[in-house]
Amino acid sequence: MAVGIGKSVKHREIDAAALDAMIKAQHALVVDVREVDEFAAGHIPGAINMPLSTFRASKLPDHKGKTLVLNCLGGKRSAQALDKCAGAKAPVDTHLTGGFGAWKSAGLPIER
Repeated sequence: MAVGIGKSVKHREIDAAALDAMIKAQHALVVDVREVDEFAAGHIPGAINMPLSTFRASKLPDHKGKTLVLNCLGGKRSAQALDKCAGAKAPVDTHLTGGFGAWKSAGLPIER
């Protein structure tokens, strides 16, 4: 459970292996909230970039029944984006535990 700054919203966290399995089964769509330059340097394959600096829950992509999973570098910014989603009543509550750093540490594929 992660708690955003000054909020009591509970976020669902999944680890890198679980997210990898969800992506392979086509059950997840990843939204990376890191800035454009960070995203360009490497990201989870198939991820969509929506930087936190300009993040709007109303602009989230159509996920066609897949679970939207937010990620950043370590988990702080994706938690902040989840707080924004909760405030906007968007049906998104999941992020990657440890963020992109955990994905890289697990030796999972990286797209550039």
